[in-house]
Amino acid sequence: MVNKQAKHIKQTCKPSDNKNDVQRFDNIVIHSTNIAMYLCYMKAVFAKATHTITTHLVLPENTNTLGNLMGGQLLNWLDIASAIAAHRHCRRVVVTAAVNNVSFQHPIKLGDLVVIEAKVSRAFGSSMEVFMDIFVEHGTTGQRTKCNEAIYTFVAVDQLGNPIQVPELTPETEEEKVRFDGALRRRQLRLILAGKMRPEEATELKALFNN
Repeated sequence: MVNKQAKHIKQTCKPSDNKNDVQRFDNIVIHSTNIAMYLCYMKAVFAKATHTITTHLVLPENTNTLGNLMGGQLLNWLDIASAIAAHRHCRRVVVTAAVNNVSFQHPIKLGDLVVIEAKVSRAFGSSMEVFMDIFVEHGTTGQRTKCNEAIYTFVAVDQLGNPIQVPELTPETEEEKVRFDGALRRRQLRLILAGKMRPEEATELKALFNN
């Protein structure tokens, strides 16, 4: 299919005999072929394929004067875990676009094992929302207790740093479907707060209140 598209371009857009024109024409054909190949191979990704788990031991240099994990350190760990999940979704370079939500429900103590589970919850054009659950793992029993949640947004970029299209996401489990459905409302709220969307354009948020 891609080879046919490239052949069609060459047949319908014949360049002049000027060497510079020929070179520019060849570059256009190569660029168009690369785009076509990328679009052909960009299939929907299952949420489970982006699942990422990282584990960290809380050391003295990670804590504040009360012996609790510093919020800034947790944000750094969350950024890394969510970036890996976003990369697994699109297999491209990703950059942090927004920290949508971080809830600190319970303190994390010195010596605790912190387990972060990250998974892409939905994709929008060039952006991806990543939902994370943070657990503390008991050192002796291995039992996990959920203590925090976080949501980050990433954007996929090309070699020049420009946003590029990412595959759609397919949720499977009930939890994945719930987070997928809520992602659009969270995105609209984030855009309104950032001044990038008018409140009357947020159809999903309006429907929530109308019901």
